[in-house]
Amino acid sequence: MRTAAAAAALSLLLAWGCGPKRQSEAKPTMKTQPFGTTSDGQAVELFTLANSNGVEIAITNYGGIITAWKAPGRDGRAADIVLGFDTLDGYLAPHPYFGALVGRYANRIAKGTFTLNGVVYKLARNNGENALHGGIKGFDKAVWKARDVSTAAAAALDLTHTSPDGDEGYPGTLTATVVYSLNNNNELRIDYTATSDKDTVVNLTNHSYFNLAGQGEGDILGHELTLMAGRFTPVDAGLIPTGELRSVENTPFDFRRPTAIGARIDAADEQLKLGGGYDHNFVLDAGGGALSLAARVRDPGSGRVLEVLTTQPGIQLYTGNFLDGTITGKGGKVYRRRYGFCLETQHFPDSPNQPSFPSTVLKPGQTYRSTTVYRTSVAK
Repeated sequence: MRTAAAAAALSLLLAWGCGPKRQSEAKPTMKTQPFGTTSDGQAVELFTLANSNGVEIAITNYGGIITAWKAPGRDGRAADIVLGFDTLDGYLAPHPYFGALVGRYANRIAKGTFTLNGVVYKLARNNGENALHGGIKGFDKAVWKARDVSTAAAAALDLTHTSPDGDEGYPGTLTATVVYSLNNNNELRIDYTATSDKDTVVNLTNHSYFNLAGQGEGDILGHELTLMAGRFTPVDAGLIPTGELRSVENTPFDFRRPTAIGARIDAADEQLKLGGGYDHNFVLDAGGGALSLAARVRDPGSGRVLEVLTTQPGIQLYTGNFLDGTITGKGGKVYRRRYGFCLETQHFPDSPNQPSFPSTVLKPGQTYRSTTVYRTSVAK
């Protein structure tokens, strides 16, 4: 008799493209090319993953950044749906984490401080008095070691980075591995793992800015969003969670049914005023652990759909509130306010200082694991 666990595993394998394939279906491919050199002379490469449906995703081992993501729309034409730059130089200059892997700790830690095992750790503060996305030189600015680990089912890129003990103030030597893999179901799967030789905290994510109409093609306020989240974490003036898990019922944060991102973004709501729009963590109903649908976004104009599945307990919705037209991106496109949205799968912000939140502590002998899948399609 097949057990429920075995049936679930088989279902996941079939969904991921490990089941029978059409004879005419070409396997996904990956090509590699130079992408420039860092200021200290490190060579950087660009890896382009492509499938049989016209989806192409370019990733550089500088910061693990997704630099381009081409996906077909209703008219069959592909558009690049992520914000970013044409060359490495754009990413070497200051930018708002376009497409990057962020760590050791994604999102904010209050006052750049946390206590673990009775020891107070002081982190680099790079967001006012708070620590944000790993500090001044986080994982987004590292040159990761890259390997091609493609299979017949998916083009796959393995990126590994070792962060030394004390890096940006965090304890323990942490080795992180992130595998990006693209299959013929138009799914980009991101598998994160990490180990440490000391007790530490870790929270990894990807910080891509999406515009399903195409990067630079106007704002994202008409995109229709669904979030599988009945609660969110309100924030204070520094965008640090207060500790409350608040119901979305009768608030502008209720995306349990498809709703335009811009429908209530300028409502007279204290939380929206604090964030300048949406910049909040949502508590996913699935609770984390199993890979579950977390979000769905549809662009009515192009017909493109983005679905996000994750094993994480939270997802940060950010609506490009701080984009202000001073950044010129790919193809000379200017990125203005709300020209992109982020759906960052994560543990909750400031969890090291919030004992009621799911723990982000990683101990020696343990392995941090999380998986997120971004799946594109076209609405019929």
